[in-house]
Amino acid sequence: MQLVLASASPRRRQLLEAVGLKFRVVVPEVKEHYPGHLAAAEVAPFLSHKKALSLVGQLAADELLVAADTCVILQEQVLGKPQGEQEAIAMLQALSGTEHFVVTGVTLMHKEKMHTFSETTAVKFRPLPLELIRHYVQTYRPFDKAGAYGIQEFIGYIGVQGIRGCFYNVMGLPVGRLLEELTDWGYPWQQFCNKHLI
Repeated sequence: MQLVLASASPRRRQLLEAVGLKFRVVVPEVKEHYPGHLAAAEVAPFLSHKKALSLVGQLAADELLVAADTCVILQEQVLGKPQGEQEAIAMLQALSGTEHFVVTGVTLMHKEKMHTFSETTAVKFRPLPLELIRHYVQTYRPFDKAGAYGIQEFIGYIGVQGIRGCFYNVMGLPVGRLLEELTDWGYPWQQFCNKHLI
């Protein structure tokens, strides 16, 4: 069995590599649109399922797909990827001094069999001065990140006051939960691992 990661995110690739998994990468070409009636917590699982479905015809019989999507939720509103500098600054100003939730939806797919789950982490930011926000946005350009930030970057080091839940979920993939779900689904994660690391 071979693992396939459906993601353009370098952070998700880094996380799977860090636990010794072998995989190939495909990038799903889908628009990240979702029905307006969905609850905020349902958006990430919906989009991960949508990404997986877009690749149904591209998997070999011995391949298992992992598709993921991460959303930042503030007061039941989904903060997506900012369209530019001003929107990124506005998002971080909204997150400043508040607690928000990061939800990652993950869909596993093998042949015609699919399974979707999600993980939620609460993140509390300290009050962030505007000049600090501008420095982060102009230096790190977090336009490919939901909520306009990467917790593994400068803003996470100095801005995060507290976290409840999985840290790696905030980076984009709840790795421990993923390994559990693979095993529970009938595909022990060790079979995808570099053997010398076990």
